[in-house]
Amino acid sequence: MLASTFWRHPLVETAGYFSVVVLCLVVSMVLFEIVTKYKNWEEIKKGNVAVALATGGKILGVCNIFRYSIERHTTLVEMLSWGLFGFALLIFAYFLFEFLTPSFNVDEEIAMDNRSVGLISFTISVGLSFVIGASIL
Repeated sequence: MLASTFWRHPLVETAGYFSVVVLCLVVSMVLFEIVTKYKNWEEIKKGNVAVALATGGKILGVCNIFRYSIERHTTLVEMLSWGLFGFALLIFAYFLFEFLTPSFNVDEEIAMDNRSVGLISFTISVGLSFVIGASIL
């Protein structure tokens, strides 16, 4: 009985959700690093603002999706499952953005510090995270 109340304590639940989401965020950043043609953290270290904007949008987007998932689900497994599904949709949106801009290559523009493209990438990631999050049941 004591063990079950321990795991239901708000501080323990918060620490658990925080830990899982941080781990998912790290994994998602690794996956984004794989799918982009540039090295996010190397470019940010060099001062590439466009990459910082695009990466910041991805971080905010992933965190926002998990926020909705935490809010709507009562178990860690449900929260994780829906959060990962939302993340998959965000990855899909990244490829869709690249596909819908045939006149230029999004990754190349961001790598060249085109801040306009970086800002649009940021906005798409954050904006769609609200749509994805709101649709998580």
